[in-house]
Amino acid sequence: MADTVVFNARIRTMDPTRPRADWVLIRDGSIAALGAGAPPEADDRIDAGGRLVLPGFQDAHIHLLSGGIDLATAAYLYDVGSEAELIATLRAHAAAKSGMAMVLGSGWQAGVFGDHNLTAKVLDQAVSDRPVLIYDSSFHNACLNTVAMQMAGVQDMADPPNGHIVRDAQGRATGMLHEEVIPVVADRLPQLTEDDWDEGLRAGQAHANRHGITGVLDARVNALEARVYGRAAAAGQLTLRVAGTALVTEADTPETAVARLSAFRAAHPGPDFHVHSAKFFMDGVYENRTAANLHPYADAMGGNAPCMFGADETKALMIAFDAARFSIHVHVIGDAAARRAIEGLEAARAANGPWPSQHQLAHLQLVDPADFQRLRGLATANIQPLWARFEPPYSDPSLAMIGEGRWPDVYAFRKMLDAGADWCLSSDWAVSTLNPFEIIETAMTRQKRQDDDPLDPFFADQALSVEECVQGYTVNAARACWRDHFTGMLRPGFSGDLIILDQDIFAVPAEEISKTRVLLTLFKGQPVWRDPEFA
Repeated sequence: MADTVVFNARIRTMDPTRPRADWVLIRDGSIAALGAGAPPEADDRIDAGGRLVLPGFQDAHIHLLSGGIDLATAAYLYDVGSEAELIATLRAHAAAKSGMAMVLGSGWQAGVFGDHNLTAKVLDQAVSDRPVLIYDSSFHNACLNTVAMQMAGVQDMADPPNGHIVRDAQGRATGMLHEEVIPVVADRLPQLTEDDWDEGLRAGQAHANRHGITGVLDARVNALEARVYGRAAAAGQLTLRVAGTALVTEADTPETAVARLSAFRAAHPGPDFHVHSAKFFMDGVYENRTAANLHPYADAMGGNAPCMFGADETKALMIAFDAARFSIHVHVIGDAAARRAIEGLEAARAANGPWPSQHQLAHLQLVDPADFQRLRGLATANIQPLWARFEPPYSDPSLAMIGEGRWPDVYAFRKMLDAGADWCLSSDWAVSTLNPFEIIETAMTRQKRQDDDPLDPFFADQALSVEECVQGYTVNAARACWRDHFTGMLRPGFSGDLIILDQDIFAVPAEEISKTRVLLTLFKGQPVWRDPEFA
């Protein structure tokens, strides 16, 4: 491979032993040297034009493959605001994808649609001759048309553990599905082809590279995803590194779960694709009333939801995975789910002793004040700052269920960091944008972008600094993915993964950071994204 030098640059290495440089030399995919002043000679010379250069960003909680599949195959429903628009969008998408056996869509918003107004009858108005399956923006809810319900046998299906089929007053399924019944139903519907999955991976990688991402942690991996990633890694087709979190369900025992994940880990040891963690969904989401709270919901309907794993089951599974030296990655939304996960991790540490596990609690929407201190030294706070803002109508249902008195404990990132928690930033794409610069701006402002008519900041005292955000996307994210020994900073011997930005995010006002463009992304020293305007 030819030597490459990036020069005339303002390089922030994120390496505390040498934080700044003017040039970086990459040889055989790795950083050979950094320095100040005149750069060395190299076959490939990239003039950064005095711009900011950073290590490639890493997104430590993303659904890269399924998000790429959405880009390649699904109707885009994130901005749909009415039934008529939904029907028109699906109808047009079905026509454009006439060769697909099933019509897919993703992104309908729970603040617009829900159990009360989204049914098979609505979707039948768009498509009635092929099965339709559309996911909400959280991917914890989905709706079918009549053909899909009949094909999957939904009317006669019992609710599985942690899953729910919505039914009308007469007991007839409406088409709406919640949580763990969705994959059960999806398995009975026409499947995507291997070509579809490969196209989805290419689309997801290209989208990530364009935004400066050179490493990810895919937060829900099963045998199919592992096969697709493994095939691409073997063929040298990955343009970023992938760590996988393999799903654990309520039906697992410690023996079955550890055996399954150990087989995944042995088959995919890395470095470009490796399975390193066990994924638990400890609860669901507020949007379908499956978030687990310590106290009843505060809205008019009230109620609550249980954790998806019992206390004893949680401890047994986490002790077993920790002993087998897997990282544990837990989806937690409500404060009861956060506490259950914390108790499970504490039991694992007590049984097995501490080790650099990088266990992670993802989302942490609501945390009880008594539990912030318990994160220190126990679990990384894997946070999605884009959600920490007033954004009606989407934010309204969850805030009403939490109750205004608890709002100070919602997405309370500053409290977590001040309590000593480790942290990393991530997107949860395709739930929301993977653009790190939109996410960083909201982490700092606690508002929507200025041209999106933002409301007042959502508890501005919980904001992060730009330095904390960049650390959360580089050094800390690399650590969360178990690859901080060769990625996450620009240091001799580390991988030649870097990005050139069109503006200095450390110098511009916070409200301008979302406008940042990535001009060049290098992965192992090779360009995987170049802005057309960057010569």
